[in-house]
Amino acid sequence: MKNNLTVAIVFAIAIIGASIVLGNAFKNRNNTESKISVTGLGVANFTSDLIVWEGSFSSESIHLKQTYNDLENQKNIIKEYLLSKGIKVDELVFKAVHSRENTRNKYSDDGNYMGEEFLGYILTQSLQIESNDVEKVEKVSREITELLNKGIRFYSDTPRYYYTKLADLKIEMISKATADAKSRAEKIADNSGGQLGELLSAKMGIFQITGQNSKEDYSWGGTFNTSSKKKTASITMKLSYKVK
Repeated sequence: MKNNLTVAIVFAIAIIGASIVLGNAFKNRNNTESKISVTGLGVANFTSDLIVWEGSFSSESIHLKQTYNDLENQKNIIKEYLLSKGIKVDELVFKAVHSRENTRNKYSDDGNYMGEEFLGYILTQSLQIESNDVEKVEKVSREITELLNKGIRFYSDTPRYYYTKLADLKIEMISKATADAKSRAEKIADNSGGQLGELLSAKMGIFQITGQNSKEDYSWGGTFNTSSKKKTASITMKLSYKVK
């Protein structure tokens, strides 16, 4: 009898506790406000206003001094050529000379390795042109093969393109993406019969720069195109709002 009474008391307490929990849950459910999360997009097309172009030339000879003199002569010819094309002195930078010995492996008639044979010295120097006159440097980079007529083999890299006002562009795009996200949220809230409440959170996506009309893919760390003069930048903003 005593055991039955104990069980009854425990069962009664459990019922009362469950009723309290369910009551609070129902009350909290009625007080909970809905939340909506949307993603807005900001896109801008722009043209690069800075170009960086690099190239190199080299000289080879059995005598180091002769090799250096030949390289210096090439440098003077190249500099004179570039200045004649409108490149400014402060836009042109010649970098340090890189030197190495040119050797080849020697083998006996029966194929045994006999060491290396010294063939001479190779000196290489590179140059860099950085300019805001994009069209001018582009033209020079296409015409640089004219140096072949002067007996110089100049190895040209592909120009790289940059935009000096990127920080301002980012701010403008973040504003566009935020406005786009808010507009989407307002439409969704209105269509569901609600009203947009306070902003709960805002998260910025990865900044992406690709060539205009290119097939470049976005990357998780952000794409930064330098091979195209005309580019497209994009960024996303994810906003979360309360809905009344």
